[in-house]
Amino acid sequence: MRLLEDLAYRGLIYQSTDQEKLDERLEREPIVLYCGFDPTADSLHIGHLLPILMLRRFQQYGHQPIALVGGGTGLIGDPSGKATERTLNTKEVVEGFSNKIRTQLSRFLDFEKAENPALLANNHDWLGELDLISFLRDVGKHFSLNYMLAKESVNSRLEKGISFTEFSYMILQSYDYLELHRRYGCELQVGGSDQWGNITAGTELIRKSDNKSDDLFGLTIPLVTKSDGTKFGKTEGGAVWLDADKTSPYVFYQFWLNTDDADVIKYLKYFTFLSKDQIEDLAQTLETAPEERKAQRTLAEEMTRLVHGEAALSRAQNITAALFQGKVSSLTASEISEGFQDVPSSTIEGIELPLVDVLIQVGAAKSKREAREFMQNGAVTVNDERVTDTSILVNTLKAIDDKFLVIRRGKKKYFLAALS
Repeated sequence: MRLLEDLAYRGLIYQSTDQEKLDERLEREPIVLYCGFDPTADSLHIGHLLPILMLRRFQQYGHQPIALVGGGTGLIGDPSGKATERTLNTKEVVEGFSNKIRTQLSRFLDFEKAENPALLANNHDWLGELDLISFLRDVGKHFSLNYMLAKESVNSRLEKGISFTEFSYMILQSYDYLELHRRYGCELQVGGSDQWGNITAGTELIRKSDNKSDDLFGLTIPLVTKSDGTKFGKTEGGAVWLDADKTSPYVFYQFWLNTDDADVIKYLKYFTFLSKDQIEDLAQTLETAPEERKAQRTLAEEMTRLVHGEAALSRAQNITAALFQGKVSSLTASEISEGFQDVPSSTIEGIELPLVDVLIQVGAAKSKREAREFMQNGAVTVNDERVTDTSILVNTLKAIDDKFLVIRRGKKKYFLAALS
């Protein structure tokens, strides 16, 4: 299957400068392409996965991707998708974010490949060297105000206002394309649908600056949406990060496992590298045996393995199985820490404290009376053991690795007590 044919099947083509010519160019010989990632936090999140994986797909087809870290543009702020001005970070903060993002990108792209190794670049290397007069004369002169105001990323901000700083972002991103074209022969920029105006501005800048008549390409991917209208990539705990310290592999695994039936096949196409036949088989199973949730389990496995590795996937599956079977006592302390990261928890001072008091402290009960009622009714288990004795003390209970008491009230409400 040709690359663009595969991308079209997966629903990954939203806009393209000239899809027919791009297809011909890709089939003729390898192309150099790039996508930029601004360091607005110390980790990328799953909203960045689609463009990252787009670079990976191109590399698998023999093309050479450039992952561009926006160490320079990150100091400015992209107005795309924002209703108000961004808070500007300091140079030191952006540099720190950039270094962490570089490390994350290396997990998805092959920088050691013999024939078409991925490249890693930072636009601060050239944007930081520009002087204002030369920039205005050599670059700014190619951008008319009318042209810039017509772009959605700018036009959508005019009513509430936009600073000259963010207004200039389009020019800086266009200059990135020009610089990468000059340095590496880059002919294609890919990005999210909100970047279309910046991408096409870049192709125009190259044509005007270097008198290029050759075809230069832009390709955008769709905004990821959920069928119920809620925002993709969000949980009750906030964004789903690619950094295991910010979002544990277990929570990451659960995010994908909980995908709605209406979305799961779309996400399998978007995010995994499963073949068309494999995806169609899962779609058939979803239709005939939705209760098996095979498509969701496959999605969760593929994504957790891709982002966090095989060992993290096994750990996430082990935690999931233990919780489903009510066997939390089989987990290690590290698995408890990971699996119960987002449940109500408290550190318990003093092992001679009554369990009734602990239930209040971790939020499992509002009062001693309520705690006793829960226990007497058989609604409280501690590390899989039902506890009905309202006078029992913490030091008589067996803690997991002498560290944790996993308290369950009813069937699904978990609480965690950490012994000091």
